[in-house]
Amino acid sequence: QVQLVESGGGLVQAGGSLRLSCAASGRTFSTYGMGWFRQAPGKEREFVASVSWSGGTTYYVDSVKGRFTISRDNAKNTVYLQMMSLKTKDTAVYYCAAPPSGSPFRTPRKENEYAYWGQGTQVTVSS
Repeated sequence: QVQLVESGGGLVQAGGSLRLSCAASGRTFSTYGMGWFRQAPGKEREFVASVSWSGGTTYYVDSVKGRFTISRDNAKNTVYLQMMSLKTKDTAVYYCAAPPSGSPFRTPRKENEYAYWGQGTQVTVSS
């Protein structure tokens, strides 16, 4: 069973930075793309970023392009989300996600293409 554990959330002032981490276990990490999603209060969960199995391809939602960077360390079974120039509208619970087993080498961008989710980590950006 795939397990995902996020860390690194917290309270930061607008313009500040945070780095989220997601440690994965339960299957071979290096052959699967990984994603980050977020859910703000009263809103639906939305795609933030995804990274290919090798780390060579990344996708971002337009609102975070140029500010967020997704990366991975396959030796540590960990995916990261470096967030810079944070804005109050970035406040949300951030979730790490992994696609279902049997779908390696893909880099999904839609929520329904992911099967495994972490518990979420709160990011609060104050003005």
